[in-house]
Amino acid sequence: MEKRTVDPWPWGQYSNSVQAVEIKQPAGTLYCSGQVAISAEGQPSTADMRTQLQQTIQNLEQLISEAGYECAGIVRLNVYTTSVQEFFSTCMDVYGPWLAKHGIKQAATLLEVKGLFASLTVELEATVVK
Repeated sequence: MEKRTVDPWPWGQYSNSVQAVEIKQPAGTLYCSGQVAISAEGQPSTADMRTQLQQTIQNLEQLISEAGYECAGIVRLNVYTTSVQEFFSTCMDVYGPWLAKHGIKQAATLLEVKGLFASLTVELEATVVK
């Protein structure tokens, strides 16, 4: 796989994403359904958003790994949250370092939604290539 990121504006270096990602000659593409803080038994979390994000990341990592891919191959990551303000004020110390840990430079969308399933407050939807 050949990967190229495009971010024509200087302010992009301060975001947790890039404006575009080009992939040439991928060996495969994995389209992940939105992952949330649900236990292996199917129980949705009632914890705070930061704790839910940590569980959501673990679930996404497990899905990607079991599919034979790596988090470093994430090229698109959509974040759905019930509060953008709460996400930025309580979750960036989890989200930013996680991206950096895997060297992820992804095209991204952050959306505030009216609600998610049950008591869930954050969902991650990824596209991964290898």
